[in-house]
Amino acid sequence: MDETKYAKAFELIMNAGNAKSLALMAVESAREFDFKEAQKQLKESQQEFHLAHQAQSDMIQGEANGNPVELNIVLVHAQDHLTMATMAQDNAQEFINLYRLVKELQDTVNELKGGNEQ
Repeated sequence: MDETKYAKAFELIMNAGNAKSLALMAVESAREFDFKEAQKQLKESQQEFHLAHQAQSDMIQGEANGNPVELNIVLVHAQDHLTMATMAQDNAQEFINLYRLVKELQDTVNELKGGNEQ
């Protein structure tokens, strides 16, 4: 694998790693019921994921154009990062939805408690 192909693999690793980290940060924000920040982080995660996916697509297109990609541990590692970023984003969206539901239920319980005390 020449330097350019290593660069693409490392680009994929960096962007996919950023996408995963931002998705996890979105879950942390949602846990604190900061849904505006959670959505912002999830959007940033999706932008980083897009860049990672583009790096992968560039390698696939290169292969299709007769420039084979040498399989090595760095490329396998890059693909792992992309897969984990995908899973982190999917899970983050579900957790954000769950934390929204928890917040709504918590607010409802608080309203009911307040209504009974009057």
